[in-house]
Amino acid sequence: MFHFVRYNWFPCLLFLLTTVIIGASVIPRHTSFKNAKEWQAPDINELPYNGEGNLIRYGKDLIANTAFYFGPGGKIASITNGMNCQNCHIEAGTKPFGNCFSAVASVYPTYRPRSGIIESIEFRINDCMQRSLNGKPIDSASKEMRAMVAYLKWLGNNVPKGTKPVGAGTKELNYLTRSADPLKGKMVYNAVCQRCHGLNGEGLLAWDSSEYIYPPLWGEYSYNNAAGMYRISKLAGFIKANMPYGITYKDPQLTDEEAWDVAAFIASQPRPEKNFTQDWPDIKKKSVDYPFGPYADSFTEQQHKYGPYPPIIYAIK
Repeated sequence: MFHFVRYNWFPCLLFLLTTVIIGASVIPRHTSFKNAKEWQAPDINELPYNGEGNLIRYGKDLIANTAFYFGPGGKIASITNGMNCQNCHIEAGTKPFGNCFSAVASVYPTYRPRSGIIESIEFRINDCMQRSLNGKPIDSASKEMRAMVAYLKWLGNNVPKGTKPVGAGTKELNYLTRSADPLKGKMVYNAVCQRCHGLNGEGLLAWDSSEYIYPPLWGEYSYNNAAGMYRISKLAGFIKANMPYGITYKDPQLTDEEAWDVAAFIASQPRPEKNFTQDWPDIKKKSVDYPFGPYADSFTEQQHKYGPYPPIIYAIK
């Protein structure tokens, strides 16, 4: 499955020296959060039953039950694959390192290298509608958009502007000193993930087929290849901190290597393809694990997808 890559000798030498000196299979990348104060989501039950409170509650329901409103049999429109936003943003975006929404209000609007523009919250929501839900955007002035934005702003109303609480987004795992291995990942998937997500990654539908109890990880009804979860660093960090379902980042079940490998296996499976030609207008700012060229370096798409990443990072530096 993998091919040897001809590296530039200098970054490879640095990479090999680092591996020998550290004597480990991972390269340190993130900070420990053991003593940091964890963000707590506000209590939605404390909201008043007025116009603003009802709009926020509706926003949460749209995040939690997106398929009911926008899935194949959607109440409002049939424009998505049937997944819910909270399939990737656990507990409606309130679980630490479960693609948590705690920093949305504090950092948006923000410049993102993928689009090359300053994005609003509305733009970001519609990006997910088109990528993770493999669907179509909704009207930015609609009640549904206003409700989701109100919910996201309410979640982060006590977070200081420009800051990110502990647990925002997904967990950053140490980089492996080897390529992530889909074959090893398949063994992890069969042992740990298959019982919920199915033998063929098809997920588990509710009895009335209105939404997924466990989302599809590949195939026709999963997220497409332009979604953030298609990058294995994002998926591996999400898996490490949340899977199997019910664990937390404080008490993980999988090792870092198992999380990287099973992410590589999932990313190796077929899924919808959608081309966003405007992505990464400055190729020098592409994420190291973005699996589609062109690149500002000489490394292959294969290595950008599966790693090892340290030689690429050293070459860029």
